[in-house]
Amino acid sequence: MKGILGRKLGMTQVFTEDGKLIPVTVVECEPNVVMQKKVVENDGYEAIQLGLEDVKESRSTKALIGHAKKANTAPKRFLREVCLDEVELEVGQEVKVDIFSAGDIVDVTGISKGKGYMGTIVRNNATQGPRSHGGSKNIRHIGSLATTGRNNGRIEKGTAMAGHEGVYRTTNRNLEVIKVDAEKNYMLIKGNVPGPKRGLVIVKTTTKSIKHVEPKVLLNEKEA
Repeated sequence: MKGILGRKLGMTQVFTEDGKLIPVTVVECEPNVVMQKKVVENDGYEAIQLGLEDVKESRSTKALIGHAKKANTAPKRFLREVCLDEVELEVGQEVKVDIFSAGDIVDVTGISKGKGYMGTIVRNNATQGPRSHGGSKNIRHIGSLATTGRNNGRIEKGTAMAGHEGVYRTTNRNLEVIKVDAEKNYMLIKGNVPGPKRGLVIVKTTTKSIKHVEPKVLLNEKEA
């Protein structure tokens, strides 16, 4: 499995040589630094901790500053663990966007957009109340909460209710990498990925069986 941290910049579209339009998300992947290696002997599992975006020491903590010095780098804004079993890396090395190539199939994880306070119909796809006979005013209200067969009026855990929607960790799977530009540190991924613009995303090799497909030939690449 391969992985890298990046930022979602937004969406655009590209065309293949046969004129087919492909909607893509632009993900900026500045070089990541290997901050730590997790090994079975010490940690019980194998993984690589990646860091993205330098921050001033005055905006960091002593613990994070000392952690970064072990990798010979500055404190990072984002630290995430990924399993890189296909690439041998040491602490302090960089992981660049060209770890992926066009045609790779990836899973992209991010924090979904915040939707604010939403009712139970939008948030949980609940059914509206009856509109007929003019007597019901409970059309979009949640309805009774304590009619689950228990006699103490207890509200069961997980009951669909109104509340804050969005801002949860989610993953879009089985997305195709359309283009990788190592010079400008970005990649184009077919379809949409979670999160707002400038939101942190983690791009990893998909967990599905198909890891790579025939890369698309873009129109501008053919002209070049």
